[in-house]
Amino acid sequence: MVDEALKADLQKRGIFVASFEDLYNWGRKSSLWPLQFGLACCAIEMIATAAARFDLARFGAEVFRPSPRQADLMIIAGTVTKKMAPLVVRLYNQMPEPKYVIAMGACAISGGPFKEGYNVLKGIDRYIPVDVAIPGCPPRPEALLEGLVKLQEKIQAQRLFGPNRARHTDTCEAGDYPVPTYGAHDLEPPLNPQVFQPAPARKDLE
Repeated sequence: MVDEALKADLQKRGIFVASFEDLYNWGRKSSLWPLQFGLACCAIEMIATAAARFDLARFGAEVFRPSPRQADLMIIAGTVTKKMAPLVVRLYNQMPEPKYVIAMGACAISGGPFKEGYNVLKGIDRYIPVDVAIPGCPPRPEALLEGLVKLQEKIQAQRLFGPNRARHTDTCEAGDYPVPTYGAHDLEPPLNPQVFQPAPARKDLE
């Protein structure tokens, strides 16, 4: 390990010392390619974030890709209906690793104001892993920028080796998640137990 004081002194002279892991994570966090799709009104805020006023390109995530095979960031921008949920999971499965998910807005996180509706999914985290959740209805572009920065911080802190290594480096982790189908009354399965494990109900509340 390099002494921090020495590292800071070298940086002043234009010499940067870093580990391979830091360099690898820096490259990934600085070149995120979001998937180009939106679901509801939150997508308007996402589009505004990519436009000139807020300029998502400043953070290295301006390349919105029309194909999931060319994207590594899925922004769930809007309400996820049960009719759309299988398609979202299928798109996620088609994205190459390492990949990340931002749930943007109350609808993507928990169903929002439509939570009690029979046709609305109560959170996309029931089927695919969510890395960053951005509350709001809808959240402003500044909130999406902050969520992107939080995701970049998470990527920078990931480990490639050891017991706490990132999910995409673990060969035992699932690559694809089950795509729900339309059942007689609801989606089947109603959730993905690999990602969604709700806490048991408290006895004192029954």
